[in-house]
Amino acid sequence: MNKIINDFSITVGTVNGSGSSTANNTILRTLFKMGVPVSGKNLFPSNIQGLPTWYIIRANKDGFVAHHERRDIVIAINPASFTRDLASVVPGGAFYYADDIKLPINRTDIAVYPMPIKAIVRADANIPTSFRDLVGNMVYVGVLAQMIDLDMDVIHSALTFHFKGKQKPIDMNFNAVKAGAEWAKANLEKKDPFHIEPMNKTEGMIMADGNTAAALGSIFGGVLFAAWYPITPATSLAEALNEYLPQLRQREDGKHTYAVVQTEDELAALGMTVGAGWAGLRSMTSTSGPGLSLMTEFAGLAYYAEIPVVIWDVQRIGPSTGLPTRTSQGDLTFSYFIGHGDSQSVILLPGDVYECFEFGWKSLDIAERIQTPVFVLSDLDMGMNQWMSKPFQYPDTPMDRGKILLEKDIEELKGNWGRYLDKDGDGIGYRTFPGNRHPLSSYFTRGTGHDEYAKYSEEAATYTANMDRLKRKQETAKQYVPAPALHKMKGATVGIIAYGSTEAAVLEAQYLLNRDHGIKSDFLRIRALPFTREVDAFLKKYDQLFIVEMNRDGQMDQILKVEYPQFAVKFRSVAVGDGLPASAKWILEGILEKYEAGEKKVTSKKKSVTSKQKPVVSAARKTPVKKAVKGKAVKKAKK
Repeated sequence: MNKIINDFSITVGTVNGSGSSTANNTILRTLFKMGVPVSGKNLFPSNIQGLPTWYIIRANKDGFVAHHERRDIVIAINPASFTRDLASVVPGGAFYYADDIKLPINRTDIAVYPMPIKAIVRADANIPTSFRDLVGNMVYVGVLAQMIDLDMDVIHSALTFHFKGKQKPIDMNFNAVKAGAEWAKANLEKKDPFHIEPMNKTEGMIMADGNTAAALGSIFGGVLFAAWYPITPATSLAEALNEYLPQLRQREDGKHTYAVVQTEDELAALGMTVGAGWAGLRSMTSTSGPGLSLMTEFAGLAYYAEIPVVIWDVQRIGPSTGLPTRTSQGDLTFSYFIGHGDSQSVILLPGDVYECFEFGWKSLDIAERIQTPVFVLSDLDMGMNQWMSKPFQYPDTPMDRGKILLEKDIEELKGNWGRYLDKDGDGIGYRTFPGNRHPLSSYFTRGTGHDEYAKYSEEAATYTANMDRLKRKQETAKQYVPAPALHKMKGATVGIIAYGSTEAAVLEAQYLLNRDHGIKSDFLRIRALPFTREVDAFLKKYDQLFIVEMNRDGQMDQILKVEYPQFAVKFRSVAVGDGLPASAKWILEGILEKYEAGEKKVTSKKKSVTSKQKPVVSAARKTPVKKAVKGKAVKKAKK
């Protein structure tokens, strides 16, 4: 049997609330500490406990760690999902199960390993009865460790990290791991090809979730006020603020230099955030789709009154309550045009955990520079799951607080200033903070019609001029928002556009398109709205542009068509909104389905030759129909 080394998935099927998180994270962190690129996806239900949950670990020696739809190794601990888990194992895969589950196993194309988890736990007198179910999860860690060659010392190190050096829980859990490994060594014969061998591909990297990264980035960016209301999957962002702010933002006398307020609802959360932003504090809130809906009114006020705030939207499946524990990119158009009347938002789109950290502080800078709400759109997959990342770095630029007038500035101007007066042509006025003691510094903040000097006005010309100025701020914002990330491939003939957490899956699909189908592509990951000149240049370059996103209707595709109608004929929407993290499989199939093969003229200095792009797929079946022969043209596939 040929070994499959460092390139497979592990899926654990358990019950929500059963305490399997420690066991699953131990496997994940062990693989990471052994130098193997890895990712972990927690697919959990929206109840507190009792329903099936799955944890999917992908190890890949080449660094492809997006969601993997193959189920190579499956560990079944939950009777309710046993039949489904068994059916999901790929032929040639491995199926581990708790032997107290007395359900038929009728497959002969996989390796089957029963595990006497309860018997092994009962045999250890040092495990209190109340902890047996929890510690029992560590038995399958030990069995798996023995069968795929996980390093026991590294497992111990992972447990030490998890329990923060507390010896009693470390010993209790590690003893269960050892017991499982010893039992497997004595009783199981290896019948599958999956093995782990140490590598050095994770050297110098860390593991973190996006919500924690966002909180740390915001703290490093000088956040002073945060208001929030609990909602999955954004709650852990505010919880991380509460955890790290006392460590990183406290005076020597023990007094806090910040405020984090849990409010009665999301409406109040953004209302308080807007008030703090008006008062001169760097302020933020975090929420998800239903909470963002409640924040709409105050978002419109902040846009029109020009108050800087940051709103983190950790997206989940909607509409309405939707699927609270599934991931999505379904809030893009809503966020971009949020509020009644004419408005457009500045939006940042982090693509990995490091950018969650980076955009944590950059969003605060941009909000104050442009004097507007800045929305940062993450998602559940990025926010709540563990990802590999390079270490976070302290901001290397000074804090940008934008156009602020102090007492001395007002004196120099001799009162010749207006809160909404555009003196520089960039659409941005100057502002003062409450507490500025100069008698000419005050103004009245309005959500109603106002002129350049913040005086109430219902004049049509005054209103139009004000709205035109706000529109100019979008152009100014292009100077400050992050430019797109470009992944180029020599000889690319088509373009792929995506954003957010889809990056890992798109990079893998880009590789497979070239390897298996001969389609070379350049990949542009959009990191912000409004679009910058780099997007303009990319759209001009290709005849086919595939827009990849995790929603039903292709929301980025819609916005691109609004902003670039001249290129609309080029766009091919590749959108799936099923709540699961993006995978290379559906991206590849979506691109192949909509790929148009056709004649293209290629002109060189010496001569002009005609070549044909390869017809690779039947749109009806989404399967390859022909492969190109090197140096020969093939006929266009018929649909």
